[in-house]
Amino acid sequence: MIALLVIVGLLGLAIGSFLNVVIWRVPRRESVNHPPSSCPICGNRIRWRENVPVLSWLLLRGECRDCGEPISWRYPAVEAGTAMLFVLVAVRFGFELPSVAALPAFLYLTAIAVALSLIDIDTQRLPNLIVLPSYVVALVLLTIATAATGDWWMLARAAIGGVALFAFYFTLVIVYPKGMGLGDVKLAGVLGLFLGWLGWGELVVGAFAPFLLGGIYAVALLVTRRAGRRSGIPFGPWMLAGALLSTFFGNEIANSYLGFVGIT
Repeated sequence: MIALLVIVGLLGLAIGSFLNVVIWRVPRRESVNHPPSSCPICGNRIRWRENVPVLSWLLLRGECRDCGEPISWRYPAVEAGTAMLFVLVAVRFGFELPSVAALPAFLYLTAIAVALSLIDIDTQRLPNLIVLPSYVVALVLLTIATAATGDWWMLARAAIGGVALFAFYFTLVIVYPKGMGLGDVKLAGVLGLFLGWLGWGELVVGAFAPFLLGGIYAVALLVTRRAGRRSGIPFGPWMLAGALLSTFFGNEIANSYLGFVGIT
């Protein structure tokens, strides 16, 4: 078990390193494959030994070897954070059939959650280049996971969840277009697939958690005067945070709420 978690963690480090490229290049409509990574200040190519996740940043003391300019702490944070989340997801699903069959699907969800959250924070956009292909990837991976369980209702529930969450967010955009954008609507459909596959409780919690989390954050900004009432904040990160929260605790939260209101 420990060895498998270490492997998943190392995979998370490697994926996190790639996500740094995605986060920087996709909003700029640049290829994530070419050219090789280079320092954005001096333009010198980053050597392979300088591109080891987290370790290279520490050995270089957060500076470019050629020009000495600081390298943002966010690079190792993305790598380490992705690795940590990958390990937590692996613990959530385990390594035994049939639950482990869902692990690739939810590792993919974790990876796009990291990338899309930071892109949305930087640009207030959720690129179609990531969101739209995720529908296909999600359906393929969830179909494989469903085949392992033999319960095809889970896949049907995923489809219902995707349509329902898409429709819910689309309605919100129609009613209050200034509140969120179509990028949020398209992302909602993807998240609905994953959460619906897990269960109705996870779907409902994942649908409403972003509004609670985002609301708390907005109030905190107002109280600390870091934003005004008309300030816009990216909603995508809260949607993704809510989806991950529900992946881990959605069923328990839903059951606790039903028990609190007297419904068993």
